[in-house]
Amino acid sequence: MAQVYFHCSHKQGVLIDQCGTTVADLVEAREQAANVVQSLIASPSLEDWRGWILHVSDDAGEEIFVLPFASFIGKPN
Repeated sequence: MAQVYFHCSHKQGVLIDQCGTTVADLVEAREQAANVVQSLIASPSLEDWRGWILHVSDDAGEEIFVLPFASFIGKPN
């Protein structure tokens, strides 16, 4: 088990995950990261999520991987 944190960033700033989530392995961390991105994209908002990036870090603050929101949205029409 490991504690991971899902921080979101874009040109105007960063949203810091203070609580984190416990995952069993890297596969579960990736699944949880995808859920976070999809949840934010699906929420009612005027935000253009294409410029956002999800940074997944361990409890020591080391970045494990990044997940661009654009990979879930695609290019604008």
